[in-house]
Amino acid sequence: MDGLNDSIVSEFVLLGLTTSWGTKAFLMLTFSLLYIGIILGNLFIVFLVIADSYLHSPMYFLLANLSLIDVGLSTTAVPKMISDLLSEYKAISFQSCMTQICFIHIMGGVEMVLLIAMAFDRYTAICKPLHYLNIMSPKRCVLFVVIGWVTGVVHAMSQFAFVINLPFCGPNKIDSFYCDFPRIIKLACTDGAKFEFVVAANSGFMTAGTFFLLILSYIFILATVWKHSAGDLSKALVTLSAHITVVVLFFTPCIFLYMWPFPTSSLDKYLFIVDFAVTPILNPIIYTLRNKDIKIAVQRLSKQEYFVRKF
Repeated sequence: MDGLNDSIVSEFVLLGLTTSWGTKAFLMLTFSLLYIGIILGNLFIVFLVIADSYLHSPMYFLLANLSLIDVGLSTTAVPKMISDLLSEYKAISFQSCMTQICFIHIMGGVEMVLLIAMAFDRYTAICKPLHYLNIMSPKRCVLFVVIGWVTGVVHAMSQFAFVINLPFCGPNKIDSFYCDFPRIIKLACTDGAKFEFVVAANSGFMTAGTFFLLILSYIFILATVWKHSAGDLSKALVTLSAHITVVVLFFTPCIFLYMWPFPTSSLDKYLFIVDFAVTPILNPIIYTLRNKDIKIAVQRLSKQEYFVRKF
């Protein structure tokens, strides 16, 4: 961590999303409502999974963990973005910038592993229903979560170790509303080619590899269902539709930024609004509106509250 003391630049200036006050006010209101929805919606799912014994299953255990990660990922960037919309000088300290980068990549790594685990869960439920409880045992579900956190930390630290010691002695303006490796490396007072390669190889490979692994799992599931159900894919498509929607929304910005990260364009900051604000609020909506078990659990919870109030 000595690089923190060697850098002349003590803070970075985030240029944000817009300079128009009218647009700033609209965005501040919009993102404030989105962030409140993210917190309430995802924590409600966590509470529901804990409180309702009928939801004590591998699928909902993984869903609850995904909801917690969505809250964490949003919190790394959205509150800062909202406060910056009210401020003329959008500064972030060097230490805070590095911390934000680390948490973004840790949370992102955990979410990728959880999405793989949820795809494996759906594969097991659809293709091997008789062995589902044995394969998706509580120990294996916990192992998925642990692997997710280990992967996230290793993924973030493997890049952070290269970037933290870069000299930052001049430009300090970031054309975005958050800190990330590609834009930070561009500001370093050194040839960043090898560091750009490390970021592209690490984040790009992990993002693209996870995405294509998930797509292959969906194809395999649909092929298996088609083979054993005389071509009737409707039930499998309904089961997988929510998961596919989340995966496409989450990975599109990541692939755009990390597969071809240098030079970056101003478009990626708008795409990443999807990851920080849109996908986290859509997750509880998608899984609540399109999941019969969640709907029934909400009804049970409502009846219990009514019973308690009545008596």
